Amino acid sequence: MLGLGGLALAVEGLLATWWVPAVAAVLSLAAGVHRGQVRAGCPQPGVRGGGRRPETLSRLDAMHHSRFEDAVRDLLRRDGCRDAVRVGGAGDLGADVTATDPFGRRWVVQCKHRRQGLAGSPVGTPDFQVLNGTARQVHGADVAVIVTNGRVTAPAVDFAGRQRLHVVDREVLGAWASGGRPLWQLLPAVPPPRSPPRGERLP
Repeated sequence: MLGLGGLALAVEGLLATWWVPAVAAVLSLAAGVHRGQVRAGCPQPGVRGGGRRPETLSRLDAMHHSRFEDAVRDLLRRDGCRDAVRVGGAGDLGADVTATDPFGRRWVVQCKHRRQGLAGSPVGTPDFQVLNGTARQVHGADVAVIVTNGRVTAPAVDFAGRQRLHVVDREVLGAWASGGRPLWQLLPAVPPPRSPPRGERLP
C-alpha cells in the first residue's frame, strides 16, 4: 500500500501530464477529419485548382466563341499564369489570350472554336500564317499557340512546326482541360524558361 508520500507523488505526476492524453485525442480527431475529407474528395491545401470543376470537351463545344476564349484564359490562370487576359475581339491582330507563365515566358494564344467539334471546319494554314506574322513581332510572344476544340489540317501542322508555332488540337485540349498538367508540359519544343519560378533557381 502506498504511503501518503507515494500517493502525493502519484497525484502530482498525473497533474503534470494531464495534457498528454488530451493532445493525443485532438490529434486523433484531426486525422479522422482529414481522412474523411480525402475520401469525400474535398480540396486540400496546395492542390492546384482549389476544387474548381475541370472543363470537358462537350462543355467547351457548347460555348460561345468568346466564352471559349475565357475558358482558355482560365486554364492558363490555373497553370499559374496570373496575368492571363482575354484580348480577343475586333482588331486583336491574331491574339485572343495573352499570358506570362511562372517561368517568365510570354504566351500568345489564338482561339479557334468550332461548335461542331471535329465535324466543324478545320483550322488551316492561313490561320497559322496570321499568328506567325503578329505573335512575336507585335505581341512579343515566346510561345505562340493556336487552340481549337476541332481539328487542324496536315499542311497547317507542318507549317506550324517549321515556324515554331504550337498546335493545341482537340486531343491536346481535352488532356489540358480535364487534367492537372500545365500546357507547357503537354507541348513539344517549348522554349526554355526565361526566369525561375518564384522562390526557385534554374538548374
